[in-house]
Amino acid sequence: MIRYIDDLQLTGKRVFIRVDFNVPLEGKRVTDDTRIREALPTLRRALELGGKVILASHLGRPKAGPDPKFSLEPAATRLAELLGPKHEVILADDCVGDGVKKQVKELKDGQVLVLENLRFHKEEEGNDESFARELASLADVYVNDAFGTAHRAHASTAGMVPFVKEKAAGLLMKKEIEYLGRVLKNPEKPFVAILGGAKVSDKIKVIENLLPKVDVLLIGGAMAYTFLKVQGAEVGKSRVEEDKLPLASKLLEAAQRLKTSIVLPVDHVVGTEPSDKSDKRETPDRNIPADWMGLDIGPKTRAQFTQHIRGAKTVVWNGPMGLFEVEKFAEGTRVVADAMANNRGAVTVIGGGDSAAAVQQMGYGDKMSHVSTGGGASLEFLEGIALPGLKALETK
Repeated sequence: MIRYIDDLQLTGKRVFIRVDFNVPLEGKRVTDDTRIREALPTLRRALELGGKVILASHLGRPKAGPDPKFSLEPAATRLAELLGPKHEVILADDCVGDGVKKQVKELKDGQVLVLENLRFHKEEEGNDESFARELASLADVYVNDAFGTAHRAHASTAGMVPFVKEKAAGLLMKKEIEYLGRVLKNPEKPFVAILGGAKVSDKIKVIENLLPKVDVLLIGGAMAYTFLKVQGAEVGKSRVEEDKLPLASKLLEAAQRLKTSIVLPVDHVVGTEPSDKSDKRETPDRNIPADWMGLDIGPKTRAQFTQHIRGAKTVVWNGPMGLFEVEKFAEGTRVVADAMANNRGAVTVIGGGDSAAAVQQMGYGDKMSHVSTGGGASLEFLEGIALPGLKALETK
């Protein structure tokens, strides 16, 4: 069982909240503050409940110790703007040590202390016990609201938890667990899953886990060409994982056994290269000419996919339908997003990563039931893997 922040008494307690402020930066400016905004409900709840709030996050991949390029200062500045003048945001110059302990001790009601980048210490990713104990010494209560890192067993996501008296999940984590959990445990039927992206190898475990649960599995993106090649289609210069052909064949057989319908593209938008300089044309059927490569699903496939999505009560989507970053190959991804957004009677869940980026970029984010904040974490959750960050929160 996992407790949530609402189940705790926080008055006067030091509340250590693991957030995901791993945001894109341009110099000292945050270019996308989605992750900071997503953390606000939990942060505000902790402040409302009278907690003394300490926030911890990583940012980027600093190679060797502290590096100003990876400082959380821009994230702390943006957080202060979003919280407004009622709450003072203080940035610590480290995440452990006597200076930080002093700042925690001096925290006043309504103030928020943001610890400096956890990954300035290699012990964070190494899940070093003494580092984990140092972090834990700052807190009376541990709250994890960083679903995007829940699949990592790091000091701040798993290692420190046993050394803090009380533990809980934040409100964003609660939303992730509820929506992704519902998709796996109790989906309303018909249940349609849409998988795309570049590689079959990235999605094997997801396909295996979803096949017995879904009614229809729609496959687009570059991973579709491996399945099409197995079926004897011509795939031209499209990306194919040759070593995964036997596996693709087994998955198609398993779907037949389970009476699950796997729907593959029946036509394509093809190009000469994966860039905006490429020529573009549509194929009349599922075969791709020798010197061309599939870069998006074609109009007939888009119509088929839309029909399946419209008839569904639960839809989960992970991975774009093509090279959506290039406008001329973005239509398949846009059509799938539009069909999901317009199926108001369904629970629609976007499983993080590129598909989340695509729906936000195309303006469909707020029209979905849930857009996951974790790429790798949502993928592992959909694979049925127990995530270390969630396991650490479980109470008997």
